Amino acid sequence: MSSEEIRKKFLAFFKERGHTIVSSSSLIPDDPSVLLTTAGMQQFKKYYTGEADPMKDFGSKNTASIQKSFRTSDIDEVGDESHLTFFEMLGNFSFGYKPGEPVSPKGGYFKKGAITYAHDFITKEMGLAIDYVSVFEGGDGVPADTESEEIWKSLGVKSIKKFGRTDNFWGPTGNEGPCGPTTEIYINGVEIWNIVFNEYYCKNGKLEKLKTPGVDTGMGLERLVMVSQEKNNIFETDLLQPIMHSIIEIQGDKPIGQIRLIVDHLRAAVFLISDGVLPGKEGRGYIPRRLLRRALTAHYLDVGAGPDKNFFQNPVSIIIDIYKHFYPDLLNNGDRMMSIMQDEVEKYSKILTGTVADLKKLYSRFIGGVDPERLLPNVVVKNNVADIDGSILFRIRETHGVDFEVMKMVMEKWGFSFSERTEKEFDEAYQKHQEKSRAGLEKKFGGHGLILDTGELKAGDEEELKKVTRLHTATHLMQQALRNILGNEVHQAGSDITAERTRFDFTYHRKLTPEEIKKIETEVNEVIARDMPVHFKEMPIEEAKKTGALYFFKEKYPDPVNVYYVGKTIEDAYSKEFCGGPHVTHTREIGRFRILKEEAVGAGVRRIRASVD
Repeated sequence: MSSEEIRKKFLAFFKERGHTIVSSSSLIPDDPSVLLTTAGMQQFKKYYTGEADPMKDFGSKNTASIQKSFRTSDIDEVGDESHLTFFEMLGNFSFGYKPGEPVSPKGGYFKKGAITYAHDFITKEMGLAIDYVSVFEGGDGVPADTESEEIWKSLGVKSIKKFGRTDNFWGPTGNEGPCGPTTEIYINGVEIWNIVFNEYYCKNGKLEKLKTPGVDTGMGLERLVMVSQEKNNIFETDLLQPIMHSIIEIQGDKPIGQIRLIVDHLRAAVFLISDGVLPGKEGRGYIPRRLLRRALTAHYLDVGAGPDKNFFQNPVSIIIDIYKHFYPDLLNNGDRMMSIMQDEVEKYSKILTGTVADLKKLYSRFIGGVDPERLLPNVVVKNNVADIDGSILFRIRETHGVDFEVMKMVMEKWGFSFSERTEKEFDEAYQKHQEKSRAGLEKKFGGHGLILDTGELKAGDEEELKKVTRLHTATHLMQQALRNILGNEVHQAGSDITAERTRFDFTYHRKLTPEEIKKIETEVNEVIARDMPVHFKEMPIEEAKKTGALYFFKEKYPDPVNVYYVGKTIEDAYSKEFCGGPHVTHTREIGRFRILKEEAVGAGVRRIRASVD
């Protein structure tokens, strides 16, 4: 059975049983406590807590989805037979179950309904045999899940294993949220389906009983396809094997771990970039950048020659072809993604070439154990572990801007690893560098969510304070104008405001034209000329999100939060953002707004410098 047939079969099964099919949410979650979407239940958290009404929004207490998911925790394990960073999560969900409530097609269900559905789908729809299931054995004040155990027995499953909190208790996603005991299904020794019974709400490490428990299940599509197609590992399935072949055609079939790494990382980068997570130095943007750089490093080391800056193009085309029917945005964004990835790969290939050249010099000194030119301290090499001053590697990092992880990959290819002392000293040098960088920013205004007395801005006098305030409000207007003219692809990627100018970084895939820059400048000045009022309203953070107010994902906002808006009401405001101030009271106080410069600061990230007078 093909992966496409399995997707259709799963969704049809639950639709026939009263579930509303909900499209996958973005990999950028509407949840500031997590960096990326890691599970299918994240878009449904409010329905478990009672903050949102599933009957109103879905016409049913039950939903099913196939969710794009990403977990950075597995990135170092990629290369074996089962670990991935990006994966698809098949899930069915039930909210607001009331104990004793009769089962109905659109009503809630709990343990019996969830386990029965899972058993029927696996054994009857998919025709697969269950090896064994696991249930929660109890612990840390949570009782054993004997109910699930009895339900499985009634369905004829005889092999039931019991595990504790580490294995059979899930959640929450982020700092807090619904969670509870789980029961898991294993086929051919592989965990296929994890069924979570959300009976608790976790906050600050403490569990409280939910008034209305719910069901949250997750089944990895890649693993289900693997057992259905009787493959030895996930990379032999129809989801990944064509991508594997395209890499092997480029550089041969060994080492297999590096090829799998390239396959995983390119696929993951495609989905992240398609959802608007563009390569960058910080935050979410660091993840696709790291993936692409690891993939290019693995390619470079495997072929043993200079990096091919076009090596990714054919594999990425195949990825798009495999997934375009279920995720049409991949096809629609194909040219844009190729351009963004090309820019990142070309930039990094120069960095990688320089880094390898410097490491080769270091490598030649490892062989003798001592630097003959006395430019380096003694290097002790024992059992292929190199013990060297970590600050030397930090200087290589500063010269080329390459991650320490990449240096380790290169040296491991040559048969060496770095000692714990070396890694510790590298970290210490890096921390000192970070502290100096923070000290250098002490007098600058570093974020829309910050206020003047945070220490991020120390205005020299009253006039400076007024100028920064005018520029701050102008920056809000500029961000809205950017989105109006360029589209909602634009998201804040950083800001820095001084008394002389505002500097605003934003996500966008290409250089702006002179006409676009002029339109943005004109729109901001038109809003200024209308002398619109500037207000703020304190609101609970979840309520504030519902207003459509913009917020910077890297910022940690208080709850409640202030929403500053330009206009008479928050509903019809020209712009609205989470913010701590300071702001002018009317837009005409800003003065004349001028864009000084527009430039690139990284792949998919642009920067505007502007002033007011």
